[in-house]
Amino acid sequence: MKRLSLICAGLLGLQAVTSSMPAAAGTDPNSGLIIAPGWELVNAHCGVCHSHRLVTAQRGDADFWRNTIRWMQRTQGLWELPTAQENIIIDYLAGHYSETEWGRRPPLAASLLPPQP
Repeated sequence: MKRLSLICAGLLGLQAVTSSMPAAAGTDPNSGLIIAPGWELVNAHCGVCHSHRLVTAQRGDADFWRNTIRWMQRTQGLWELPTAQENIIIDYLAGHYSETEWGRRPPLAASLLPPQP
């Protein structure tokens, strides 16, 4: 019983330390967005309707992001953005969440996959 109490106390201490640690340098701790010019607009506009994780999980060039905004405006009720703000948002997204920074792991080797019928 004493051992379990020590383990619980240790875990609570670890939780207190990690929850007070700052987010990775250059990343907003609340949204997970990279802090750079334009991030405040992305934070304000994109986080209203969905999680910022939906944004940070995507990758694309300026055309991809512009088409995504148009799709959201056409089908999801996204409001019209002033042109200057939209351009800042697209530049930010294409600059920090572009295809060249794809974050997925490489595919598993065929030898690691289960047999396929």
